[in-house]
Amino acid sequence: MSSLLELPELGEPAALAAGFGKAHRPAANAAGSPSPSPPPKVIVRDPWYIRWPLIALVVVFLGVMVVVPLVNVFVQAFSLGWGVVQEALTDRYTLLAIRLTLIVTALSLALNIVFGLAAAWAIARFRFPGKTLLTAVIDLPFSISPVVAGLLFVLLFGAQGYFGPWLHGRHIDIIFAVPGIVITTTFVTLPFIARELIPVLEAVGFEEEQAARTLGARSWQMFWYVTLPNIKWGLLYGILLCNARAMGEFGAVSVVSGKLAGQTDTLPIHIEKLYQGLGSRATASAFAVAGLLACLALVTLVLKSFVEWRTRRQLAEAAESTQEART
Repeated sequence: MSSLLELPELGEPAALAAGFGKAHRPAANAAGSPSPSPPPKVIVRDPWYIRWPLIALVVVFLGVMVVVPLVNVFVQAFSLGWGVVQEALTDRYTLLAIRLTLIVTALSLALNIVFGLAAAWAIARFRFPGKTLLTAVIDLPFSISPVVAGLLFVLLFGAQGYFGPWLHGRHIDIIFAVPGIVITTTFVTLPFIARELIPVLEAVGFEEEQAARTLGARSWQMFWYVTLPNIKWGLLYGILLCNARAMGEFGAVSVVSGKLAGQTDTLPIHIEKLYQGLGSRATASAFAVAGLLACLALVTLVLKSFVEWRTRRQLAEAAESTQEART
């Protein structure tokens, strides 16, 4: 069992005036005698027979559920040699699927960035009736199955849907076309950016924004030079999560895309078609394309870890500065 002495805050006047060593001397009261020091904090560690089994359980579970399947993807992809992998990645339909996936991801990211900034700003800065309900509605795509989400848009924009006849009469295609894929992808990725920005905006506070307005800054200047630098790591973190989900979305897209080869096939749908093909060559090709998505996921994971570290550091600095400003 080890103990840790509680240190006073860095913002105390004594620490700033006398230095670190003198700031931690017991303060004198009105009578001149030193005030009693606070009791030390005690850190209690769990016994080893609890720590190590829990750690082993987590490592084994992650190994079986994450590491082994991921390694198997690359093993199966290279089971017939590099030639099959190269042929699968340079195939015409694979390139078209990659192109469509990148287009859909870019459009859904742009829509989610605009919505996420607006929603986070409204929830973190304003008080209005229904604020709690709005927060719950933002989280709704997390609780709805992607297949059900796809069916919702089919019932709205399909040939027999609510807006279907009106759209068909004007030759506007939503379902079984790229717009439907963009809409459903945007729906399933809707909460990521907003949910990451709301706590960041609440943590940084609005004191700097009020100061900028007092100095005569316009709204866009305040956002660009004050707000955006404070939330940039949280925004980037949400973009990474949104990007990863958009590229790998299958359920909702499979319902609204129609699975037209070379037209509405995204990478996950193209992988499914390859896997359903006959022969070991088709299976290896499916795993080769899946390996490409896995590599993108690993890159996203590395970037996510870095941004997560930066976000925690930014929130800690914001909390310290807010506390110092109040004292």
